[in-house]
Amino acid sequence: MLYYGDNLPILREYIGDESVDLIYLDPPFNSNRSYNVLFRDESGKDAEAQITAFEDTWHWGQETENTHMDLVQNAPGKVPNMIHALYQFIGANQMMAYLVMMTARLIELHRVLKPTGSIYLHCDPTASHYLKVVMDTIFGFENFINEIFWERSQTRSSISKSYRRAHDVIFFYTKSNEYMFTMQYRELSDTSMDNYRFDDTKGRYRLVPLLVSGVRHGITGKPWKGIDPNARGKSGMHWVTTHEKLNEYEKQGLVVFSKSGIPNLKYYLTESPGVPLNDNWYDIPLIAASSNESLGYPTQKPLALLERIIQASSKEGDVLLDPFCGCGTAIAAAQKLNRKWIGIDITHLSIALMKYRLKDAFNLIEKKDYAVIGEPESIGGAHQLAKDDRYQFQWWALSLVHAKPLGAEGASREGKKGSDKGIDGVINFVNEKNQLERIIIQVKSGHVKSGDIRDLRGTVEREGAAIGAFITLQDPSQDMITEAVSSGHYRSNLWQQNYPRVQILTIEDLLAGKTINMPKSVPGQTFKQAEKIKKTDATQDELL
Repeated sequence: MLYYGDNLPILREYIGDESVDLIYLDPPFNSNRSYNVLFRDESGKDAEAQITAFEDTWHWGQETENTHMDLVQNAPGKVPNMIHALYQFIGANQMMAYLVMMTARLIELHRVLKPTGSIYLHCDPTASHYLKVVMDTIFGFENFINEIFWERSQTRSSISKSYRRAHDVIFFYTKSNEYMFTMQYRELSDTSMDNYRFDDTKGRYRLVPLLVSGVRHGITGKPWKGIDPNARGKSGMHWVTTHEKLNEYEKQGLVVFSKSGIPNLKYYLTESPGVPLNDNWYDIPLIAASSNESLGYPTQKPLALLERIIQASSKEGDVLLDPFCGCGTAIAAAQKLNRKWIGIDITHLSIALMKYRLKDAFNLIEKKDYAVIGEPESIGGAHQLAKDDRYQFQWWALSLVHAKPLGAEGASREGKKGSDKGIDGVINFVNEKNQLERIIIQVKSGHVKSGDIRDLRGTVEREGAAIGAFITLQDPSQDMITEAVSSGHYRSNLWQQNYPRVQILTIEDLLAGKTINMPKSVPGQTFKQAEKIKKTDATQDELL
């Protein structure tokens, strides 16, 4: 399931109690802004609270104030005391607005999480200390498992008045102590490999002590082979396993006695799963812009990072929820590892990007393989979206023809015209000479006229584009149709076919399945095309 909209009402209206096995969230926050700005009182400056999904800003306004009062009056447990204390300390500013809006959502996430479930909250040091207080209050300090440090960058910095900021924080909490967990391992380092300095016909091995410190009064504290563990060391020792198991090891030829008579166990390199992970994840770097994995999305996280989390805290068939899913890395990782998934995002730009990613990587088709809730499905819904937010309407309309939005680079919920004047979106294709051609898109949600078609025709000529497509919510006039027809054709020698140079498509046409009449050599793409992912099983998935 993909849901478009604010995740708070979606969680309340659509997601049932204790229905989710694993939650991953990477909520937006502007970590690059100075503390002076984040803690500046905003009372009276903003008429309404504004959740700007890509600018990473949360402002204090009337909506935030209402949510704050609702938490103080109606939140469960000790949340009212916690949020009131934070407000007294922090005041009405962006930082507090962020904590208020996050608290309301974390309460709902606690509700939907199964008793055996886990939640991973991804943030950075800007607000992590406050978020931990919030998480302790809602999930219980006894259910705090780990504070994971993800070293996302090893790039050197020229900053001279602070240490280089190179890590994010991931809080790992559970709903109860009945949570599932599978230990993850990283590859052995060269130093660890050096420990396997012995070898025999079975391969390289190292010696592991069978006696460890600490007195035991059960069978592991009793003598074996005439060796009394309690007589060893100042505070005594014990066997790592039972006498029965020790005898079995000896029969298999795995026990080696040292010159002093102390037994050790042969541990072969082929038996090692690797080094058990600790809470310092330094082995998964940020995605380079040149990487095949990069989709050009500013806050994209590595697939390997999400795979590690999903493999550790869920099993095949479990349900993963990402309420701030952005470009959908958690969703892609869940699909790859045979988990069910629910994604929520507040912009049509993200929903569109996730559709393309699921199609490119897994060949999943909307309405066939998954549902999208909250997008317009009728002309009435399209009119309402255009009325509510013309940029959201523009991005949604572009997604209907699989066009790359221009002027929407993840910097704001509010779009703008692209760097080429009069272009809202672009579709690329390759001609018979292996040259890149462009189809430029204009989207109009309001009144339209023949002059709009003349303007698009001029833009097509100025940009040297192959085709221009005009998407309109209103029905075109006869003059507009005449103007488009008189614009001529684009000739494809590859397909031996003419295509109208300027095309008009209404939203009603697109909802009925009509598309741009264009050469079929290369499909339209948004951002960069996602890698094709081959699904086999959870342990052997691979990128093609």
